[in-house]
Amino acid sequence: MTTGISASPHRGLIDRAALGDPGYQAFLALRTVFTVAPILFGLDKFANLLVDWPGYLAPWIDDIVPGTAQQAMYAVGVVEVLAGIAVALVPRYGAWLVAAWLVGILVSLLTIPGYYDIALRDFGLLVAAVALARLSSRYAPGHPRQPVGE
Repeated sequence: MTTGISASPHRGLIDRAALGDPGYQAFLALRTVFTVAPILFGLDKFANLLVDWPGYLAPWIDDIVPGTAQQAMYAVGVVEVLAGIAVALVPRYGAWLVAAWLVGILVSLLTIPGYYDIALRDFGLLVAAVALARLSSRYAPGHPRQPVGE
């Protein structure tokens, strides 16, 4: 039995015909969050409005990278903005980029005593980024969907 779910490889950012599909809804929610959040957090690395970002860089990493911790955060901000844009444009690959980036953040946070709660939150984000990557193989623009079970 087929459900008739298919998509044109030329559909836009949102496939209006699939909006009733719970899997597609989950894909859109995760894609939106992993586009907006990295871009906003990346831009904030230049302003430090949300938090003093250099404090989240493990001292051993600060010793390795050239320049100051704030300068390292500028580089981090650029990567985060690019990751958010990648999720928006090519979520199938951008989501894996965000997941890899979150692994790097986890390594830093797990080596700073007192940041384990934030590391746990970022682990949840890592799992969500992997879920987005997996959902992208079915729902991302340009990838035709097959009915579930076929």
